[in-house]
Formats: sequence, structure tokens, C-alpha cells
Amino acid sequence: MQKLIVALCLSGAAAYVAPVAPSAGSKLAASKDEVVALAEANPDFLGKAIGFWDPLGALDTNFWGLGNEGTIGYLRHAEIKHGRIAMAGFLGFCAQSLPAVAGEHAVLPYRGFVPDVTPQEQWDNIPLYGKLQILVIVGMLESYGEILDPHYTKGGLPGYYPPIKGKRPELIFNLYDPFGFFEQDSAEKKARGRLAEVNNGRLAMIGLFSLLAESAVPGSVPFLDQFDFPQYAGNVMVPFEGQFTLL
Repeated sequence: MQKLIVALCLSGAAAYVAPVAPSAGSKLAASKDEVVALAEANPDFLGKAIGFWDPLGALDTNFWGLGNEGTIGYLRHAEIKHGRIAMAGFLGFCAQSLPAVAGEHAVLPYRGFVPDVTPQEQWDNIPLYGKLQILVIVGMLESYGEILDPHYTKGGLPGYYPPIKGKRPELIFNLYDPFGFFEQDSAEKKARGRLAEVNNGRLAMIGLFSLLAESAVPGSVPFLDQFDFPQYAGNVMVPFEGQFTLL
């Protein structure tokens, strides 16, 4: 199992590409024609083999009166955010399956901790107050990320998260690129980084669902059924079913 976790972590490690602030030369690929051109210029396998793929006609829709261009901006931003969450979830699943995290602890990480259980069961065992704290922090970050000028539905850069450093005394680093490694990157390098982030996010979404599927239905992912993969009998789509104890 440990060999599997190491292999999965190495395969997903390259998935983290820090988002960058919008530059003067960057703009929203707002029209459908621009999105088609962006998809066909993608150098990955899907871009070369399939190009533009929109079987549901999502780029022709109008969400909540945003207009077609605003809807395209919304969908692009949503995909980037889902990709980032999937990258974090994939590596988190791998880390939480390691004995160093799932095993015995001299000091319990939270009340009700049970060693040697699956990542999903680790979440189930967290008291409700702990889960609510996590959700409140995520909600605060999410709402702060909507304070954009221009907004991603009105010509802003999809996936951009505003700087958070200095907004509070305890926030001494930005959420992304805390050490300023990418500040001096050229516009071309930033564009490649954004494209890599989208591609790695798509791969991470597939990877995370493969882990959850194999945990729920042994043998559903042929590559993973050869390992001693952690099994989970609960329902990941019902995140509060396992623990309603407040403390």
C-alpha cells in the first residue's frame, strides 16, 4: 500500500501550478470562438486528438442573466477551482493513507481520533464543530475570492485569486505563491502555467474519483485492485452522516 501511495503522490506532485495575477496582456477568452481556439491550441493529448469538445452546448448557455460571455467566464473559473480542489483532494487522500498520518499519535490531532482508518473515515470521526470550522474557513476564502475588479464574469481572468497578504495582521503570506517565486515570470510563462494548471486539474479530478470509486467498489478501477486499497462503506456524497457529536 505504501508503494502505491508513493507512486500516486509522485504522479500528482506536478499538478500544483501557482495561479498568477492578471497582467496587462491577459484577457478573458470570452467568446466561443476564442475558447475553441484555446482548446485546439492545447498541447496535451485531448487538445491534439479531440480539440474543442462541448457535447452539452454549455458555451451557448446563459446562466443567471450573465450573458453568453459572462457564462463562459463563469464556467472557466469553475473548472479551474474544481481542478485545484481535486489536486488538493488527490494528494490529501494519498497523505492520509500513510501510517504517519493514519496511524497512532502520541497527541491526538482531534477529539475522537481513531487510528488506522481510511481518509473518508477520518473525516467521519471529526466532531461536528470541527467540520463546521473547516467549512467556515473555506467559505470565508471563497467569498473573499469573489471580490474581484474586474470579476471573471465581466472580463476578468478566470482562476485569479486576489492577494490576501496584509489584509489581517496574522496573514503574512499570500495564499498562493507565498514566497514570490512567480512574480518575475514572463507573460508567456504565466500563460503556459495556467494551461498546465487546467490540464493537471482535469487529470486530478479523474484521479480523485478513481480513488473514491475503488474505495467504495473494490475492483472498479483495474489498476488499483492489485493493491491493498483502503475500503469505505459510507457515502462520500453525504459528508455529515458519520458524526453528529458536537464535541
